[in-house]
Amino acid sequence: MKLFLYVCLFITTILSAQTKEITLEDIWKDGTFRTERMDVLHSMKNGQQYSVLNFDRETKNTSIDIYDYKTLKKVETLVSSEKLEGIPYFSDYTFSKDEKKVILATKEEAIYRRSALGNYYIYNVKNASLDLISEEKIQEPTFSPDGKKVAFVKGNNLYVKDFNSNEITQITSDGEKNKIINGVTDWVYEEEFGFVRAFDWNVDSNKIAFIRFDETNVPEFSMDVYGTELYQTQQVFKYPKAGEANSEISLHIYNMKTKETDEVKVDKAYKDFYIPRIEWTNNPDVLSAQYMNRHQNELDLWMINAKTNVSNLVLAERDKAYVDVTDNLTFLKDHSFIWTSEKDG
Repeated sequence: MKLFLYVCLFITTILSAQTKEITLEDIWKDGTFRTERMDVLHSMKNGQQYSVLNFDRETKNTSIDIYDYKTLKKVETLVSSEKLEGIPYFSDYTFSKDEKKVILATKEEAIYRRSALGNYYIYNVKNASLDLISEEKIQEPTFSPDGKKVAFVKGNNLYVKDFNSNEITQITSDGEKNKIINGVTDWVYEEEFGFVRAFDWNVDSNKIAFIRFDETNVPEFSMDVYGTELYQTQQVFKYPKAGEANSEISLHIYNMKTKETDEVKVDKAYKDFYIPRIEWTNNPDVLSAQYMNRHQNELDLWMINAKTNVSNLVLAERDKAYVDVTDNLTFLKDHSFIWTSEKDG
């Protein structure tokens, strides 16, 4: 009799689960069926802990929580939006190199697949202070290695904010929608080369290298956007179809001390080319830059001396079909580097 009762209860439970009504809120709003995951994971510099962005669905608060690698248990909450005045939530975060400051992203709105505009705050871990970087929405705020400054792009121009003086320095002034872009990529680079931030700090925090995109001659593409209003809006942007003109690009280095910008010229004549990656080496005066032809079957790695403007071609990749662009360039302490390649031998 007991066995029969257990079987009946088991069958009833299964039938109940199968006939449960699933609502749209369960699927899209409440997260009932979402898989568990860890968002925005960073390994802490002590090598013993990691941080994760957590969202509390009941309180609607976000927090950066620190966990221990060995025990997998939470050690502490570094910062929570519950205790931040004026910020109901944040959607992303970035540590300074010394982990004493954190950039908190709020009110982000997508531009294309990877790019976004947002309001960004600097949170000071020591005194729990909070400072807005810019009243207007900006792109790609990035700490200097010494943690004393932040560079960002606003209105297609590159800026630097000094935390000590609170002064903002405008590095470029020719940025204009659908014409000139400084420091962030155009649609082609974002889509084909998988990155948005087109500027980089050197290790001494006194120079910034950036790519300038001149979209003037790129044909425009228009797209109707249908929303909740009676009429659609129209988005117009530069979009080169096959064989049409790409952005004309140039590489520049801004000196924080002299407040001067120099254009970089490598020792080779390129026509209709890309610069899919730039990265400073461990030498504060040596910048690495990858140049690629439009067919994308030739990739050159240049080392550029910012003091002398002398460039050296240190590596060349060639393929009959295609050379892949990666983020696998690693600089070592002895100024050598690791480069991954698909070529034979």
